[in-house]
Amino acid sequence: MTPTLADLFRESLKVGCLGFGGPAGQIALMHRVFVDQRQWIDDERFQRMLAFCMLLPGPEAQQLATYIGWRLRGWSGALVAGWLFVVPGALVVLALSWLYLVHGQAPLVAAAFDGIKAAVVALVAEALFKVGKRALKTRAALWIALAAFVALIAGVPFPAVIAVAAVVGAMIPTLAGKGAALPPEASAHAASPRTSVAHAVLWLALWLSPLVVVGATLGTDHTLFQIAALFSILACVTFGGAYAVLAYLATEAVARGWLTAPQMIDGLGLAETTPGPLILVNQFVGFVAGWGEGGWALALAGAALASWCTFAPSFVWIFAGAPYAERLAGNARAQSALAAITAAVLGVIANLALFFAAHALFAAQISLGWVVVPDAASVRWWMLALALAATIALIRLKANLLLVLAACALAGLAAQAAGL
Repeated sequence: MTPTLADLFRESLKVGCLGFGGPAGQIALMHRVFVDQRQWIDDERFQRMLAFCMLLPGPEAQQLATYIGWRLRGWSGALVAGWLFVVPGALVVLALSWLYLVHGQAPLVAAAFDGIKAAVVALVAEALFKVGKRALKTRAALWIALAAFVALIAGVPFPAVIAVAAVVGAMIPTLAGKGAALPPEASAHAASPRTSVAHAVLWLALWLSPLVVVGATLGTDHTLFQIAALFSILACVTFGGAYAVLAYLATEAVARGWLTAPQMIDGLGLAETTPGPLILVNQFVGFVAGWGEGGWALALAGAALASWCTFAPSFVWIFAGAPYAERLAGNARAQSALAAITAAVLGVIANLALFFAAHALFAAQISLGWVVVPDAASVRWWMLALALAATIALIRLKANLLLVLAACALAGLAAQAAGL
């Protein structure tokens, strides 16, 4: 059954407004809506499409929504499903970013965010646990994860770590394990190579146009150009989801003076409370960077550029690659490269966990050469206990994410009342 564009619009808007819980929750929601309820996509094809999106850089859940729209209604369906997945959450994050900068220093708000910081540490620990279960299937995967962690600690750039992992994985075709590659399947909505290339080139031009315009009018040293350039680069190397890139983004954003490490953690907490992809934290970073440079107008421009350069590239990858997706899904070397990237992402998330824990649960940090470690004497015991409790709730008890965030925020208020 092929839906009308209006039907696809309604169901995609539903997904965009209800897509809480990160990529896992959003992918499950799309499966329930498009496969179980509407029966527009069968389960086997849905899994093949997801396998292809996991091979791409960028937000895999948004790319899956875009791919579904492309299969159902062509390029117009891709635009509808892809952007409606993002826009509802982006509007909420924009409003919360403004409220945070205007009222974030109020004592009650600051206390609530202390609790949310503990929840964010727990969320990263949960991501580390989940990725670890999926990634560590072989001894080689364990060594790749350890090497990625050490490389990042030593200051090796995140894109280089991912690139090396992909090359190593492609050289070890058994890394993904048996049965990882899927048999090829003809596309139900095949486009000619010429049409696919034309759509991809168009979206490549649309993606990079703001970067060129800002650079030509304001100069390459302007904050807005730097925002567009950084997020355009990240869009090409963010394999493994939002958590994989957050440590690199946090380091870059803090080093450039756009925001502080605690603000970065607060931004992640805001993004976790909204529908849509977690990578909407990029919009928060762009908003804060623009606000510091020139107030409300530049904040809006920074948020818009960050979002555009994060999500527009997904249309390039889908339009160019969707007609050939099943070939990659059936390629053992491509699947092994993905397995190696997933293992490296485990090391990346471990580095992120260290970064967030050091800045969220401790009042001071110590720099030991390349490594920044927490000052044990500055530990905030109530936040450490809260982070451990939240981690147990998420991993062991499978607690609802929004309830955990709300409980941690209330715990922050209680700690302030108790003088902790």
